[in-house]
Amino acid sequence: MAEFKYKGNRRVLTGLVISDKGDKTIVVRVETLVKHPLLKKYIRRRKKFMAHDPANDCGVGDKVQIVESRPMSKRKRWHLVQILEKAV
Repeated sequence: MAEFKYKGNRRVLTGLVISDKGDKTIVVRVETLVKHPLLKKYIRRRKKFMAHDPANDCGVGDKVQIVESRPMSKRKRWHLVQILEKAV
């Protein structure tokens, strides 16, 4: 896949593809660890992002990197940068 060039300070996230049913669209689940303010233990937070996959390369279970981009639809504001790991 070609290197994706982007301008400015855009967030880059790494996550797991949980759905690829949409045409040129993937749903990526990103997990972050957040420290609880009172209990001081780490909690796993999960969030889903819809990302643009122009070549329909991704499959369910792939580990991918996504970057912020302009709005492409009502919920799609991320773009696929690269596939880090293909699912077995």
